[in-house]
Amino acid sequence: MTQKTQHTQPTHSAQTTDSTASTASTASATTLVIGGNGKTGRRVAETLAARGLPVRVGSRSGEPPFDWNRPDTWGPALESIDRVYVTYYPDLAFPGAAEQVGAFSEAAVAAGARRLVLLSGRGEEAAQRAEEKLKASGADWTVVRAAWFNQNFDESFFLDPVLAGEFALPTADAVEPFVDAGDIADVVVAALTDDRHIGRTYELTGPRLLSFHDVAAELSKATGREITYAPVSGETYRAVLREHGLPEDFADLFTLILDGRNAHLAHGVEEVLGRAPRDFADFAREAAATGVWNV
Repeated sequence: MTQKTQHTQPTHSAQTTDSTASTASTASATTLVIGGNGKTGRRVAETLAARGLPVRVGSRSGEPPFDWNRPDTWGPALESIDRVYVTYYPDLAFPGAAEQVGAFSEAAVAAGARRLVLLSGRGEEAAQRAEEKLKASGADWTVVRAAWFNQNFDESFFLDPVLAGEFALPTADAVEPFVDAGDIADVVVAALTDDRHIGRTYELTGPRLLSFHDVAAELSKATGREITYAPVSGETYRAVLREHGLPEDFADLFTLILDGRNAHLAHGVEEVLGRAPRDFADFAREAAATGVWNV
């Protein structure tokens, strides 16, 4: 089942559409950025800090530390926090994620955090359960449903295949509208700092659909060396995950590409930011210039 951007009207009586008032109300608000060292969290934290807004990074190495699997760390991390960017590791599609997000959201509201912005996934039923759990907490909420990240290729689990020169993945010829983590972060910052985004669900994609054949071609062009894509079975990919000590459940995420449920573009970036999303080719060219893919 395909998902479309929802335009849910805000339901909280305290909200305002006056962006000036919204900006003023955030000036002294401290934001907890869960996963503040991750692909989107790092960018959100940096943008907020650059605006002079107080930020606390929620991570195992943070001060105080935050760990999804240790609820005793949640209270100290939430102390004096007004708003939270909620990202879940390893993925909202994993068993137990919705329940943890729900419990944390209730704890956040009880601690005084009035606004929660959740990073969710497109077309993921389990992720939508987490969304509903967060909404049920009574917070002023915004949900950001994102396509797969461009930065998976230079900051995450697709980096090694780029360096090796071959992707061996269970995606056949399916397509995905990869979105840039910078665009996601800009939307999240807007949701955290502007009351007009309360009660809204935004779906974010890049500007075009790409197969992994297309991705390999763009990366080849950007790096100046041949990078290929080789389709493999799901079981073969599970064996690779086991070999590298990674959760086999990651293989299940590829079904979100294979069945075509997300093979369409959405317009959340334009709707929130008033500009087009960044194209994968621009990302690849700029990432290559950093030397991250040099071998």
